[in-house]
Amino acid sequence: MTAQLNPRGDVAVLVPAAGAGVRLGPGAPKALRPLAGEPLLVHAVRRIAAAASVHTIVVAAPTAEVDAVRDLLTAVAPVTVVPGGAERQASVAAALAAVPAGPEIILVHDAARALTPPGLVESVAAAVRSGHDAVIPVLPVVDTIKEVGPGEVVLGTVDRSALRAVQTPQGFRRAVLTAAHAAAGDPLTDDAGLVEKQGVPVVCVPGSEYALKVTRPFDLALAEHLLAGGA
Repeated sequence: MTAQLNPRGDVAVLVPAAGAGVRLGPGAPKALRPLAGEPLLVHAVRRIAAAASVHTIVVAAPTAEVDAVRDLLTAVAPVTVVPGGAERQASVAAALAAVPAGPEIILVHDAARALTPPGLVESVAAAVRSGHDAVIPVLPVVDTIKEVGPGEVVLGTVDRSALRAVQTPQGFRRAVLTAAHAAAGDPLTDDAGLVEKQGVPVVCVPGSEYALKVTRPFDLALAEHLLAGGA
């Protein structure tokens, strides 16, 4: 059953999904790798579409897969699909350019975070709506972190109390994200990083354990286990 987006919503979600996913092993582009019988991208879009304030979803797909991705998502939600770029930043910029007039809150979400709950989408959007220019969901860093130098020699132990692991969706006022991409120089893998370079404060909100990023085969197995448990 195709989900219906909110025509009165104020949120557009961009999903850069053109990456190869080398660390996941050989095969299809990462966003199209199967998770419990469906591509990661399908799981991600389904959860985004379940968030009540989402007006628009734009997916940046591998250039050779645009038609296939559009067909794949037809039964999931009304999604705009555009060709992505060689770098993530180019894919986000292409998706941002395809957002229609209306939504003033832009979220950027990794297709690889396929189990992200709709509630996290709403939480990030609500923080932008409340007046913040840029918002990222984060989790505390729980492992001990070492700084390592040449020869794999430990230089010291990093104080993890001030460290956070960053997730997506990352949220922005539309004008802020547009300006950051217009001024971008070197490509970054994190949109908040582009905004930080413009001197815009970035605010953190609590993330979700379910918003794990599927990067390695182990992550895929973990996501399968979580899905089997009702995630």
